[in-house]
Amino acid sequence: MPDASGGNRPKGHCLMTPYGRILMKKLVTGMIAASMLLAGSMAAYAANVSIKVAYENNPGEPFDEVMHYWKDDLAKRSNGEITLELYPSSQLGSKKDVTEQAMMGLNVVTISDVGFLAEYDPDLGVLYGPFLTDDPAQLFKVYDGPWFKEKSEELKKKGIHIVMPNYLYGIRQIISKKPIRTPEDLKGMKIRVPNNVMQIKTFEAMGATPTPMPLGETFPALAQGVIDGVENPISVLYGQKFQEEAKYLSKVGYLTNVALIVGGEAFFSTLPEDQLKMIHESAYDAGLYSQKLTIEKDNEMIEKMKEAGVEVIDVDRAPFKALAEKVYTQFPEWSPGLYDKIKAELN
Repeated sequence: MPDASGGNRPKGHCLMTPYGRILMKKLVTGMIAASMLLAGSMAAYAANVSIKVAYENNPGEPFDEVMHYWKDDLAKRSNGEITLELYPSSQLGSKKDVTEQAMMGLNVVTISDVGFLAEYDPDLGVLYGPFLTDDPAQLFKVYDGPWFKEKSEELKKKGIHIVMPNYLYGIRQIISKKPIRTPEDLKGMKIRVPNNVMQIKTFEAMGATPTPMPLGETFPALAQGVIDGVENPISVLYGQKFQEEAKYLSKVGYLTNVALIVGGEAFFSTLPEDQLKMIHESAYDAGLYSQKLTIEKDNEMIEKMKEAGVEVIDVDRAPFKALAEKVYTQFPEWSPGLYDKIKAELN
C-alpha cells in the first residue's frame, strides 16, 4: 500500500503522526502515574495493622486500664497505622485458647506468664517459683537480662513472640471463705489456681488442694461452693468481685507476678521492622506504667475490700515459705544449677 509520499511502506508498519506520538506519550505517562498511585495506595493499605488484645480481666481492672494506655500510645506513635482492639472478660476464650490462635498465625495477643510458658520451655517456670523475691525491681532485672532475652528468642522458634515482658501483675494473695492464718488452715481447702505446674505444686506443698480452672469460670465456682478460695493479685481479686463471696483476705504474698503479653511468631514475623519496633517500645512503656499503677491500685482496693466487710489478715509468711521451698527440688527437667543461677541474679 502506498504511503503519503507515494512509496510502499513495509507490511505491519504503522506510521504515527506527531499528534499521535504526543497522545501516546500522555497515555503512557498517565498509565505509569496511575500504577504508581495504585501501588502507593496498596502499600498504605498493607501498612495498616490491627491486633486483637485478649485477656481474662474485666473492664476497669488495672490490667484493662494499662491496655487502654498501650492502645492510645501505640496509635499516637504510629499515626494511627497500628491499632489495638481490646477484648476483656475472656471474650475470645481462655488464655490457652487465645495462645493457640496466635500460634496459628492470627493477629491476636494475650496475657500470659512464665508459669504458663513453662509448657514450652520448662526453665522459665523457675521465675514463677514461690517466695523467689519480694522486690519486683530485682525480678525485672532478670526479665531485662541476657538469660530471659535468650529464652525469648528460643520461644520464637516454637511459635511464641513476647510483645510485653515487663507487666507488674501484682503480689499474689489468697481470698477465702474461711480465715487462713497458718498452713494448717489451708489443709483440705480447695483453692483455685491457674493451670500451671508450678502453682499447683506450690499449693500442694503449703497443704491446700489446688483446683485449676480458667479465671472466667472462677466466680460461679466460688459462689456454688466448688472451691473455698482464690489466689491472685489484689487488683484481680477485687476486679473479679470475689469479695462478694469470700470475706477473708490472707496476705501470704507467695508470688511476685510478672505478666507477659504474647502473640504468635507466625504473625509478628510478617511485620516490617519499623512497626515491630514501635509495638515493642510502646508495649515496654505500658509495662513501666503498670509497675506504678499496680502498687497504687492494690492499696486502694484493700481499703475497698475492708469497706465490703473483708477481714485483711497479715499472716506470718515464714511457715508458708518453709513448706513451699521444697518445690524447687521437684523439677528434674530444669537445666542443672538453674535455681542457684537465678537466685544469684536476684541478689
